[in-house]
Amino acid sequence: MEKSTKRTAPNMEEIIADAKKAGKLKTVPLNWNEVYYTNCPLISASNVDQELGWTKEIYKKMDVQYYYLRASKENDWYPHYIHNMDNIIRFGGLFPPIHVNADIRRTRLLGVTHAPREGGVMMVRSRDDIYRMADLKGKKIGLSRSQNKIKTDWWGIQEEQGIELMLRVNGMTRDDVQIVEFPYPDDWYDNPEMMGPEMENPSELWLRRDHKHDLAFRPLETALGNGVIDAMYMQSGPLQQLSEATGKFKSIEDLSRYPDWTLQVANIPAAITCSDVMYEKHPELAVAFMKGMIKVGRWANEHKPAAAAILDKQTFYLDVEHTLEGIKPIDLVPNLSLQNLVSVEIGKDFMLSHGYIRNDFDVQKWAAPDILEQAARELLEEEWKKRTTSKLPQAADPLASGQRMG
Repeated sequence: MEKSTKRTAPNMEEIIADAKKAGKLKTVPLNWNEVYYTNCPLISASNVDQELGWTKEIYKKMDVQYYYLRASKENDWYPHYIHNMDNIIRFGGLFPPIHVNADIRRTRLLGVTHAPREGGVMMVRSRDDIYRMADLKGKKIGLSRSQNKIKTDWWGIQEEQGIELMLRVNGMTRDDVQIVEFPYPDDWYDNPEMMGPEMENPSELWLRRDHKHDLAFRPLETALGNGVIDAMYMQSGPLQQLSEATGKFKSIEDLSRYPDWTLQVANIPAAITCSDVMYEKHPELAVAFMKGMIKVGRWANEHKPAAAAILDKQTFYLDVEHTLEGIKPIDLVPNLSLQNLVSVEIGKDFMLSHGYIRNDFDVQKWAAPDILEQAARELLEEEWKKRTTSKLPQAADPLASGQRMG
């Protein structure tokens, strides 16, 4: 019988209240003439758009200012993880927004972008006599553990999920290995020294650090190299090759090689979320963001070498050529496909079953396809008007104006 691993999810209402009493979680005053955005350093239309500026142009036409989260020194990094701003839109890893909607505040899922073959790998030292998962029986596998209760432990979640999946597909359980936890403070999100100066663009963050060689993004690599543990989970495409390039490590299992698409939920699909307040009171702001993501995503799909050159500045592939190979199978136009929503549900169910969230919710009801549909309709009608105006005395009637598409 496999040992129970479920922990008790914290009471986020009390934690958030205590954080505010301690002077944390400060943000700019709410102003609906401003929209803030935040993203993770991964493959997304937002990470391309931050260099193109197309979404900012859409907001300018609405007389709305579009800012990066850290464009104001009043905002720390916490809104990226707990969505404590009504007028922010987040595009990033899956587990934090699941945690937010379950236990902190209601949001709406506007779209996702999935990397269909990035389930993760199991890394060991390259010269160890270990070549398959069975060779890890009785050995130590690392598991990082954030001690910051304000935000979810997304590193630990994906590591634990990946470890369990790799054990299971090899006929093993947690009882066959030793899981060694590595607690770390993870408390820099409102530290002035760590926050740095204001940034107009997320790319400015990576200009100040060599992120492709920054072990903060490979938290267990030092422990593995020093022999404290015998193996560690790591995301596949974006990070694996950076460790292997040192010559010190190798992968012995790779979930991306399995035909089972349900194994590919390593903090992905990347999710776009807005607050329920924005969705209900200012849906036009959410529509504007999705118009930008669709427009940029289409461009990136059609010009992947150019998109790769942009994305290489902020992601963890080896170089531009490696980034291009990584993004070839990825559709950068956000969607809410049935298959991808099931992937979201898989991630949510794992978090619930292992005590990372207290409350369950319906992923289908979380999704807001009406925003995505409206954004696509407006883009189509704008293109229709543009094309017909050049050929006719006046623009033709809008396509399916006021009617539901499809």
